[in-house]
Amino acid sequence: MDSAELRANLERYHSECYGWALSCCAHKHGEAESVLQAVYLKVLEGKARYDGRAAFKTWLFAVIRRTAADERRRHWLRGFGLLKYGERAAPVKLADSPDDALLRAEQQTQLRHALTVLPRRQHEVLHLVFYHELSLAEAAVVMRVSLGAARTHYERGKKRLRQLLQEEQVSDGATRPAVQ
Repeated sequence: MDSAELRANLERYHSECYGWALSCCAHKHGEAESVLQAVYLKVLEGKARYDGRAAFKTWLFAVIRRTAADERRRHWLRGFGLLKYGERAAPVKLADSPDDALLRAEQQTQLRHALTVLPRRQHEVLHLVFYHELSLAEAAVVMRVSLGAARTHYERGKKRLRQLLQEEQVSDGATRPAVQ
């Protein structure tokens, strides 16, 4: 792949890459930006080379994941440790009514919280499949696990997420429709 094509692909997937970097960096914006910058440097300097064995997006997500893991290790080794990330309020788009906006914000908060409770691999596979529209095979490549392991984490993650969201509704005493 020539330099111009490489740059075009990086620009094409930038917003998705940033979202994946955020997920890999516990939604710490500064850390995600740093990781993404390091990834782009690796790619543009030829330290990370696309060999065509997987889709470009799949390969790039794997590079982001490994770079984020390396960055976490460096921070840990420096004695900072990993901090749990808290819930972050997502910006809410203007809805038809304030009630709809409030309901959507509550559902988003519940979903984000439930995702943080899932084991790391389950969280990663669900994030890759649903937010970045990767297939399970592509997610397995990014995560460096077998397709069977990715399927197992995916199914267990969906099941556990469904349970957590139902438990959240029961504990709220809510009678609103379930988040699907």
